[in-house]
Amino acid sequence: MEFVRKWVQIVVGFMVNGSWLFPWTRNIYQGPLKVLCAPGLNCYSCPASTTYCPIGALQHMMAGCRLAIASGQYYLGWYVVGTIGLLGSFCGRMICGWACPFGFCQELLHKIPSRKFGIPKGLRYLKYAILLVFVILLPLLAIDDFGAGSPWFCKYICPAGTAEAGIPLLLLRPDLRGTVGFLFLNKFVILSVFFIWAILASRPFCRVACPLGAFYALFGRVRALKLRLDSHRCTNCNACHRVCPMGVAFNLAPDDMECISCLACMEVCKFDAISLDFCGIPLGGVGDSPLPGKEEVAGSG
Repeated sequence: MEFVRKWVQIVVGFMVNGSWLFPWTRNIYQGPLKVLCAPGLNCYSCPASTTYCPIGALQHMMAGCRLAIASGQYYLGWYVVGTIGLLGSFCGRMICGWACPFGFCQELLHKIPSRKFGIPKGLRYLKYAILLVFVILLPLLAIDDFGAGSPWFCKYICPAGTAEAGIPLLLLRPDLRGTVGFLFLNKFVILSVFFIWAILASRPFCRVACPLGAFYALFGRVRALKLRLDSHRCTNCNACHRVCPMGVAFNLAPDDMECISCLACMEVCKFDAISLDFCGIPLGGVGDSPLPGKEEVAGSG
């Protein structure tokens, strides 16, 4: 299953970054596909990007909200909210595990041999604060003289934008290098911190700072496609703890909002205690064979 997931990540990555004429055009793709919303974090300004980033679009919607209402234009671009809301209600943070290019990049970095560390669970709440403050409140409330806000997360934090757009554009467009200032250097430091951290710990940006992951996590307990634990089969061997890239103890918290449904826990479970469900209907994982549950294992000694 991990092999399949990696290929899905690669295919989705090329689908949302399919404009490979940029070495010759040296420009950002502006074709008809740019109206499509990428499921994962994928910078609009990436030279190869054929889609837009949902977080970037959400910020721009909030930034122009007050100006649009003041001018009598009540069409606020709820398409992006509806799109990621639909994705979230269908599969939640499964998007992070299967369709986010920046998440895939962190997974590749984590394969670099090094000593590995955990991430304190309390840091997971930082991404909700970033979603609320940098994606919603500041673009909506911190406005200029014309009544328009700014995309604060993209402008001051987003490491995906720096990796996918900032650095490639500077390499392609030497004329832009003179514009490099504090903002770019600040974001380059943030990118470097998360890249180094990704080598030492699993998916740190996803777990600590990603506002899109925070948005999808809000649907964790109500999404249609999710993992289910059969407590009668589970022996609490904790094998699922050791393989989870998000630090989820699935047998203790099967509805943990951090779960990205990578299926690593389902694959490693020897007792078929974990299944993938769609609206309560098992799609796989729990077998029909009477495998030992807690009572049988306890009584076997």
